Amino acid sequence: MTEPSATAIPATVPAPPARLEPDAIGVAQDTVIGMATSAPAAVVGITLASLAATAAYNGGLLLIISAIPMLVIANAYRRLNMWNANCGASFEWVGRSINPYLGFLTGWLMIVGYVLGTLSGVEVLAPSVLAVFGSSTTNMWWNVAIATAIGLIMMGIAIVGIRITARTQVAMAAVEYTILIGMSIWGLVEVLRHHVYTQAVTSHGVSHTVAVGTYPITRGWFTLSGVGGQSSLVLGFVIAIFAYSGWDGTVYVNEEVRHRRTNPGRAALIAVALLAVIYTLAQVGLQGVVTPANMAANSASPLVYVAGVLGGSGWAKVMALALALSVIATTGTGILIGARIIYGMASYRALPEFLANVPRRFATPATASLVFGLVTVAAAWVYLLMTSVQSAFSYVVDLTGILFAVFYILTALASMTYYRRRVMSSAWNAIVLGILPLASAGFLGWMTVEGVIQGALPERWSLVGIAGLGLVLMCVSRFVLKSPFFHVRRESDPGAAAS
Repeated sequence: MTEPSATAIPATVPAPPARLEPDAIGVAQDTVIGMATSAPAAVVGITLASLAATAAYNGGLLLIISAIPMLVIANAYRRLNMWNANCGASFEWVGRSINPYLGFLTGWLMIVGYVLGTLSGVEVLAPSVLAVFGSSTTNMWWNVAIATAIGLIMMGIAIVGIRITARTQVAMAAVEYTILIGMSIWGLVEVLRHHVYTQAVTSHGVSHTVAVGTYPITRGWFTLSGVGGQSSLVLGFVIAIFAYSGWDGTVYVNEEVRHRRTNPGRAALIAVALLAVIYTLAQVGLQGVVTPANMAANSASPLVYVAGVLGGSGWAKVMALALALSVIATTGTGILIGARIIYGMASYRALPEFLANVPRRFATPATASLVFGLVTVAAAWVYLLMTSVQSAFSYVVDLTGILFAVFYILTALASMTYYRRRVMSSAWNAIVLGILPLASAGFLGWMTVEGVIQGALPERWSLVGIAGLGLVLMCVSRFVLKSPFFHVRRESDPGAAAS
């Protein structure tokens, strides 16, 4: 069966010309961009200890379960991209199929989500870079200098062009994934062997060795209740969704991908599937290398600690390299993706029009890249230098998974709304276009509501603040910028056969 052709944009809202470089990258490079945006090594470094503790060692199961709605929603992205391949993506899809005001708020959540997602790795960036060179300094200015340098370098690469960005991402991904997957398999083998290590410990100035045993795999690892029935499902799912967030980055570069209507959606599906394998293998393979007490005691840098237990200080440095590359990569893709979302919105004057400027020399949204990059660097400075606001920033960063879940839900609903005439045309369409997206949106909705209820009060106020600022910006866009996007007519697929 064939996919529907793109529906013409209403005359009242002229489509912005495609000024980005067309056919610049292929599906494989696009897949790497989506995976890099998710930042596998950095995410495992951030979540390994917390997911093991929160989920009572059934994190692997929760990651597999969470991959199912992610695949369904990735397919919704694929279908919507077949309709309209525009780097504004969900901003435009939700706006043109459901409501333009809701579309603007979706775009706003996307921008905030990517700013916070890019910022979430800043706390492990400098320690990882320094650990590669055998330094463990906690000097604040080293952290600031490294975060600033990396942010500016990756911003420059993003401005220069999508081709060099893609090549850089592929090179870093090859090293990062090889290290992470290799160490995960190594850890799993050691856990299955129930190996006992010796570890040097210094106590009261006296060095001695102690035995460090693995934490054996039990039935609880593969049940929803976890080991001892202690699993917190909601918080575990929040962490799992945070881990996957970012795969949708494949779609925001759609105007620059060969076969722009088909390849970005395929790349999204491939990225989710590969991330599911990597995350599950890493969680199951590494969480049992040490005891829960030792994992908790080293929760600030569990991945480097586990690597050190497995292979000593040399392998700890190797894992630190993977972490550093992961954060550098996600910084680059965060700027790349965030700029294109801003560009897509600014092309309709939903944001200031100068943000849609594309220099002929680079064929990239250079102004939007500059703004997004500088905002990210500035936020990193505030986070690293102002200890009084670090706890507040931490609460906001913890919301990243929830923000992504919300605009994933809205995208799934946009897919159902746009293809509503097809849902009852066959049993297959009813399942693929109706039941599965609705069930996935419902799962994410349940997780979001429960996560907010069980979250700390500052997190709830942060959500209120993000939503309130979005409403203010929407009013500015509608009444000050006078964006024609708010006059768009609702569109839907005519109802031909679907696949």
